[in-house]
Amino acid sequence: MVVAKAGSKLDCLLFDLDGVIADSRYAIARSINHALAVHDLPEQPEPALLHYIGPPLLHAFRDLLGRLDADPALADACVAAYRERYTKACLVETLPYPGVDRAVEALAARLPLAVATSKPTHFAEPILAELGLRESFQGVFGPTLEAREETKPATVARALDALGRPDAAALVGDRRHDVEAARENGIASIGVTWGFGSRDELTLAGADHVLDSPAELLALLLVESG
Repeated sequence: MVVAKAGSKLDCLLFDLDGVIADSRYAIARSINHALAVHDLPEQPEPALLHYIGPPLLHAFRDLLGRLDADPALADACVAAYRERYTKACLVETLPYPGVDRAVEALAARLPLAVATSKPTHFAEPILAELGLRESFQGVFGPTLEAREETKPATVARALDALGRPDAAALVGDRRHDVEAARENGIASIGVTWGFGSRDELTLAGADHVLDSPAELLALLLVESG
């Protein structure tokens, strides 16, 4: 059972974007490699870059530059080069996960939904529109392009504040950062394995539930919101 404060049923559901709704691996990995190439750094195999999908982009580049023995001070410039490519690529190289559209649309008819993502809303809004899902969400919350240091817990807190701090909420995410953000905000966490994190990662992070398909998510949450 998905419960929150005082064991109450859910009355609001937050979704992460990348790895939950959107399969963004191609757009993100190729844009990371574009940024590396711009700065004469070696491009990386795309599977090796999936680890960087989820955390804030600036943090991801700092870590990647460290692994490449490059100057961490290049992180801001890498973010700028990444965005040069990603602005257009995100609309043609981002795909919906099979079955997510049905789950989102069915859940939106039962309880308020919102997106809480580390991706700037400048990108998140048009991606959701392109996938045909924007109207299912009451709000889309992410950092501005300038707020490169905003953490996932801070984004989730802003979303909950805007939604009136519901008594019972949960966050659906695919990485440990999502589980940790939910816990810091006192809400339930639902980990999903069809994205970029593993079952082990989500379990070790303390997810309240770990699910393997959108159908499982729909089955669980329709019971809770019914």
